[in-house]
Amino acid sequence: MESFSLILAIVVVTALAFDFTNGFHDTANAMATTISTGAMKPKAAVAMSAVLNLVGAFLSVEVANTISKGLVDEAGIRPEVIFAALVGAILWNLLTWLVGLPSSSSHALMGGLIGATIASAGVGAVHGDVLVTKVLIPAVAAPLVAGLAALLATRLTYSLGRKADGDASKKGYRAGQIASAGLVSLAHGTNDAQKTMGVITLALVAGGAVAPDSDPPMWVILSAGLAIALGTYLGGWRIIRTMGKGLTDLQPQQGFAAQTSAATVILASSHLGFSLSTTHSVSGSVMGAGLGRKGGVVRWSTATRMFVAWGLTLPAAALVGALAEYVTGFGSWGTGVVAVFLIASSAAIWKLSRREVVDHTNVNDTDDAEPAGVVTTAMAAVTPPPAGGSATASEDPVPAFPSQATAERTPTTTTTV
Repeated sequence: MESFSLILAIVVVTALAFDFTNGFHDTANAMATTISTGAMKPKAAVAMSAVLNLVGAFLSVEVANTISKGLVDEAGIRPEVIFAALVGAILWNLLTWLVGLPSSSSHALMGGLIGATIASAGVGAVHGDVLVTKVLIPAVAAPLVAGLAALLATRLTYSLGRKADGDASKKGYRAGQIASAGLVSLAHGTNDAQKTMGVITLALVAGGAVAPDSDPPMWVILSAGLAIALGTYLGGWRIIRTMGKGLTDLQPQQGFAAQTSAATVILASSHLGFSLSTTHSVSGSVMGAGLGRKGGVVRWSTATRMFVAWGLTLPAAALVGALAEYVTGFGSWGTGVVAVFLIASSAAIWKLSRREVVDHTNVNDTDDAEPAGVVTTAMAAVTPPPAGGSATASEDPVPAFPSQATAERTPTTTTTV
């Protein structure tokens, strides 16, 4: 390492702060279904996920290289550009965490990087072919592929388990959930921790600290793995609540199918170097598993808010990144202003979150009672009844609409936190 300026140190610290928010923002991807079905206690679940995220960070650098070498032109990037990009990504992560929406930390990071790069070096500094093939297409394909796989896996799981003892079957699937949740956590480490490694490496290249086209140094891999593991351990309980209870009510069979499908998609994309959103993959698989059970209800109002957040992530983070880059262009005092703004905004969001605390003690408390929508009703209508015309022990007889006890309650509008 040749030199390590103050601005480069600020960028590295900010990147690790983003990695930390990525950890607690995406804990739900691995552990929400495991917690919601009771397969693991909340604190034990996030502890296991944290350890496996750290292990996963050491398994590959393909995604890190996509970020550091492929998405933008290294030659036109200054450390201040990376700093501005991280500001956009962190603020979007915190805002969506505050309202409990599972948005993509990956797309927030790439949106911030794209916006800051365009503001600094122009549109030509962004490699459009890489953006389309390794970011945008996977963003659309991942939830669809994972959702379809989870739907089919759920149908197959219930079909194979029709004659199995109900209690024994659920215990077995809970054990399977723990294993598949561990696989998702490992996959998350191989994909999301690498994004921060790529950003730090890009900043080191821009600051002249390492040679162009370098792989992430070992200290970068270790620090990124530790940061995302720590964030994961603290748990993003608001998003865990939405993913585990806000989208649909899952049985252990569905949880196992959802997590296994998502892990397969994430690991395959990491191997190919696709900068995939684990949030998109897991959310798609959860909804697919919800539709895969006869009479399962997907809460489409929550899903719609989530889809809107997905669509806004790239442009919103890009806009904040571009504005932050414009201010840092005024020199050291501009960078200081952006840093103060980031700290003050983060503190304000944290203070707002204390008005209604969600943690491991109440993460499964929810009174969502949204009736089945058009899609759910249609899926239930075309699902053939079980053999013999009655529900089996392995598949809970859940009606297409809320239970009678639920229906007797006065409908309420629930705000996800």
